[in-house]
Amino acid sequence: MTMPGGLTQAERERLTRYLAETHDQVLRTVRGFSDRQLDFKSVPDRWSISENVEHMTIVHNLVQDYVEQVIASPASSKESAWKGRDDALLDHIRSRSTPLKVPEIGCPKSQWAHDELFRRFEAIRSRMSEFAATTNAPLRSFCFPHPVFGEKDCYQWLLGMGAHCERHLAQIHEVTLSADFPKFEPSLQ
Repeated sequence: MTMPGGLTQAERERLTRYLAETHDQVLRTVRGFSDRQLDFKSVPDRWSISENVEHMTIVHNLVQDYVEQVIASPASSKESAWKGRDDALLDHIRSRSTPLKVPEIGCPKSQWAHDELFRRFEAIRSRMSEFAATTNAPLRSFCFPHPVFGEKDCYQWLLGMGAHCERHLAQIHEVTLSADFPKFEPSLQ
C-alpha cells in the first residue's frame, strides 16, 4: 500500500528503522572512547574517530538540507540512476573497497569539542528521523546528483545516510585496530 507522499508503508518503515539503527550504532560506538582515542590517527592523512563523526554530521546535515530544498521545488523529470536498485546502491555506499574523495564542504575541520560534536550528531539524527517518519512529500519523485553515485531520488539519499554510517563505522573500527591505538583509560572524574 502506498502512503501519502508516494512511499509504501514498507519503504517508510525501512527508512525510519535503518536510520535509527545506524545512527544509534554510531553513538553507542563512539561514546565509549576517551578523548585520546577519539582524536587518535593511525596515520596523518587518515581521519580520527571524531573526524569520522564530524564528517557524518556535516554530510547528514547537507543531505537533509538539500532534500528539503529539492522537495520544495517542482518535481523533477529526472530519474534515479538506481531506480529499483536500492539494495545495490546501499552496497556501493557501504563498500570501502574503493576510497572516495570527499568534497571540501564535507571534510572535517575539528571545529567542535567532543560533547558538542555528539550533540550535533544527535540533532541531525533527530531531525532526519522525524522528517523520514512524517514527510508527505513524494520522495521518489525528486532527484539530485551525487558526485560518485549519480542521480538518486530523495528517498535513496536519506536511506543512503544509514549506509554512510555503516561505511564510517567500518572506518572507525579500522582506526581501533591500529597497533598504536590508545588503550582504554578509566575516567578520573
